[in-house]
Amino acid sequence: MSKRNSAAAKTAARERLRAERERQAKRAKVKRQIIVAGSVVGVLAIAGGIGYAVVQNNKPSYWEGLKDAKVTAPANTSGTKGTTVVIGKASAKKTLKEYEDPRCPVCAQFEQTVGSTLVKDVDAGKYKIQYIGGTFIDNKDNGVGSKNALSALGAALNVSPTAFLEYKSALYSTKYHPDETTDKFKDDSYLIKVANTVSALKNNTTFQDAVKKGTYDAWAMAMSKTFDNNKEGVTGTPSFVMDGKKLTADTSGNPPMTVADFTRVVDAALKG
Repeated sequence: MSKRNSAAAKTAARERLRAERERQAKRAKVKRQIIVAGSVVGVLAIAGGIGYAVVQNNKPSYWEGLKDAKVTAPANTSGTKGTTVVIGKASAKKTLKEYEDPRCPVCAQFEQTVGSTLVKDVDAGKYKIQYIGGTFIDNKDNGVGSKNALSALGAALNVSPTAFLEYKSALYSTKYHPDETTDKFKDDSYLIKVANTVSALKNNTTFQDAVKKGTYDAWAMAMSKTFDNNKEGVTGTPSFVMDGKKLTADTSGNPPMTVADFTRVVDAALKG
């Protein structure tokens, strides 16, 4: 073998080794780029997931999102967004404002004790009542039952004022009114079960569809806002106001919780 052939062979070998090293370097570079790209995609995906979760967690709840929604007002209402609910004979000269929260245990106690007297007075034309429903117990107990029940009351009011009053009485009854800490009214099926004890609402598909579809959910939020923004200084339930004056049974400011006390304070207000 000539020296020339030997030198050429060595040169060729060195060239092959150099080319192989370049190929390996390129493969390593490509591999690093793939890993980096995958890492970036992973980071972006994680960041996107975190961003999505943050957005979701900061979205207003369903009910909070209805604060500025278009309101479908029930029949038998008037005023802004149908939040004026007045029931009684047109001949009645004065109106008793009744502030309640569907989950309020004291409201249930009042309804069970004095409710029938109030309805008799209204039917007799002694006075009209203006119902103002609040939902502050939901805020205190982190629930939605007051709002959901208020929406169902709107569905009952859409049927008739009588259906509304009878349904309200049923919701506050000893049989169906839950403990304040138990959010039973959040379930549409429970609200419909109670409604089936009221003749005008029993198996009433129009009422039931309104409850299930949340037809009056936005109305319930508008009514709750009316409660919160009242000008009579009412912060608790039940509360009663006539001619801008809060009616109380004693100097401590307690509401009238017996038939005798209720009749006494209302009669005095009617004369005033």
